[in-house]
Amino acid sequence: MRVLIAPDKFAGTLTAVEAATAIEAGWRRRDPDAEVYIAPMADGGPGFLDVLGTVVDGTLLSVTVHGPLGEPVPATVLLAGETAYVESAQACGLHLVEPDGRRPEDATTYGVGELVAAAVDAGARRVIIGLGGSGTNDGGAGLLAALGATAEPAGALEAGPTALAELTRVDLAPARERLARVTLVAATDVENPLLGLRGATSVFGSQKGIGDERKPVVDGWLTRLADAADRKAADAKGAGAAGGLGYALLLLGAERVSGIDLVAELTGLRHAAGKVDLVLTGEGAFDFQSRAGKVVAGVAKVANDAMRPCVVLAGKVQIGAREMRTMGIESAYALVDSVGEEQAFADPQGSLATVAERVARSWVR
Repeated sequence: MRVLIAPDKFAGTLTAVEAATAIEAGWRRRDPDAEVYIAPMADGGPGFLDVLGTVVDGTLLSVTVHGPLGEPVPATVLLAGETAYVESAQACGLHLVEPDGRRPEDATTYGVGELVAAAVDAGARRVIIGLGGSGTNDGGAGLLAALGATAEPAGALEAGPTALAELTRVDLAPARERLARVTLVAATDVENPLLGLRGATSVFGSQKGIGDERKPVVDGWLTRLADAADRKAADAKGAGAAGGLGYALLLLGAERVSGIDLVAELTGLRHAAGKVDLVLTGEGAFDFQSRAGKVVAGVAKVANDAMRPCVVLAGKVQIGAREMRTMGIESAYALVDSVGEEQAFADPQGSLATVAERVARSWVR
């Protein structure tokens, strides 16, 4: 049987590469002669560079930048000719701050701007920034500051959304001048605007640690940024990605693309899907957020376009059969249901292989 294995990361337990390896190992226990194609996926969030590093012929530039709370963190830029790839989560990811130490109202994207600057200083003329998995919600103000933008009062862009409370003016000219000969691409996993009920704060603030009672306040601070910079851009698709990093990049002239579509193109996913009998994908939690812009939805669409069945393996499955069908997914299998939650977390790679073997039994005759 010919199988394409194209999972996302299993957040907190397995990278996309590790997940793909585990699924292949489990499948081969049942079908050792299978023709297997491996294509680890990412949607712009954590793991973006890990996945691209397997398919892009380039070199890694190591840098140290400011993390979300100002601490130094190691990060990398993938350089391929005049194109550079940056993973924003390396500088502002939620995983960089312990749960009991999260201060989303003070967290900054300054380090992401430093990554972009490092790419430009290294000679890049096209910088592709993967957005997702952020622990920040500053509308990308920190990124703007790192690239040269100024504000009144001075320093209002650098210190997280709290510092935007008194913002009266933003001058983007220095940042735009620095990037005048550079093409920016924002690879996002969501299409949300910056503000309002569908905006960055209202939809994604809780997972960063912003309480419901604080959301209107934080959204108000981002509104001040939009009023001072460009209110129209705040309504654009993807402006709310990564706590508003998408908005800042749009202000600097970036093109927005779907992260999963970009990765699918670079990995040759569509071509591979046309050569197989079955497509397997997966992620840590297959839930309502999986339905648009995420890896599972993107892989399922590619499989459907190629008229191939798609099956999901996930840590947890929280979507019903009807919703799966609308996504073009044949079925889904949960690790916690198959091996138990304790085992799934104790040995995620082995557990995923076990579930993959069980899936193979249903498909291999």
